[in-house]
Amino acid sequence: MPDLFPRTTVGGLSVSRLVIGTNWLLGWSHCTKAKDDYIRTEIAAHRAKLVAVLETYVRAGVDTIIGQLTTSPIREAVLETEQRTSRKIIRVSTPAFPLTPETPAKGLDLGEVARILDVEAAAGADFILPHQATTDALLDRCTRKIRHMDYLCRLIRERKMIPGLSTHMPETIVYADESKLDVETYLSIYNAIGFLMQLEVDWTHKIIHGAAKPVLTIKPMAAGRLPPFQGLAFAWSTIRPQDLVAVGAMTPAEAAECIELSLGFLEGRAARVQLQETRSKKSVKAG
Repeated sequence: MPDLFPRTTVGGLSVSRLVIGTNWLLGWSHCTKAKDDYIRTEIAAHRAKLVAVLETYVRAGVDTIIGQLTTSPIREAVLETEQRTSRKIIRVSTPAFPLTPETPAKGLDLGEVARILDVEAAAGADFILPHQATTDALLDRCTRKIRHMDYLCRLIRERKMIPGLSTHMPETIVYADESKLDVETYLSIYNAIGFLMQLEVDWTHKIIHGAAKPVLTIKPMAAGRLPPFQGLAFAWSTIRPQDLVAVGAMTPAEAAECIELSLGFLEGRAARVQLQETRSKKSVKAG
């Protein structure tokens, strides 16, 4: 396995620039229900398979994970991987917080917010990035602010966790920077074909490059619509040195390919991965 993966610093904490995504381990494929069901029954239901994927990442120095990390089976798999590798995994958790029609005016249910954050802290979360279902619902284009997020960030800080924002809306980054919201990072969808992105790719690129804090980009392979070679080449070549890329993999071999491809792009060399074979390749191979 290659040397330890390059790192960056977010909120004073050293993190790997490649981040372990969990959608393809837990059954959120953004493809079909059949695909989701396959992942949930053939992968998520087997902790050993989860651990095998996580261990592949961690032994290469990719020690940062993002997702809904307080629930089974991922919580137990992370703990076992830490034991097997003797290395702490940095947890970037993305909990959602309850919303009601009264939330915009009255604010969040602070008792429920405290309960959720206490669970996250007890589970060892290092970062809290409220899920986009919360963040984007509170974004106000009229005032160019994110309602009630300043208080939520204070509650996160009080529990010794680092606040950030998970979003599918590019305005989140712009408004948070303008209002000097106390966050240390942003999560943003970013891929070459604009999958699930609300603005054109070049506009999103401009926003990422103008962000005051490191940006964690997600879905570089557009949930399987782009091959890893194309998706990762675009991601690594168009973000800043302080930014991060989250990738999902279902098997240790897929994880290893993503790691080696990423290292190749970052180091300006051809990646040492074995290409897939079909009969049509025979005519272009050396005789």
